[in-house]
Amino acid sequence: MKLFDRSFNRCYYQCHSETIKEAPMRSNVKYSEDIVPISDLKVNPGRILNQVDKTSRPVLLTSRGRGVAIVQSLKNYEAKEEEQAFLRGVVQGMMDLEEGQEMSLADVKKRLGLSG
Repeated sequence: MKLFDRSFNRCYYQCHSETIKEAPMRSNVKYSEDIVPISDLKVNPGRILNQVDKTSRPVLLTSRGRGVAIVQSLKNYEAKEEEQAFLRGVVQGMMDLEEGQEMSLADVKKRLGLSG
């Protein structure tokens, strides 16, 4: 049985929504700047990394005209991973509710050994 409580979920969302809101908004792709041949990365990797850092947009690396990799800032990658994990938890909690697997907050605290 999953530990899920509606009031806990709201509290969790409120605590983590600031983190999600602080994640930089993705700008629209600028095809003239954000699609780069992999040979450019080999010649001047610093320029590509500075561009990613400055614009907060990922860069698509191509080889023979086909996309092969994305260069993205670590901060944006971590924010995206955290957001995905949070959303997976929300979806799992909603599925648990639909299946009738919910517990009261008092039961959750008791099960975790937390005082009242």
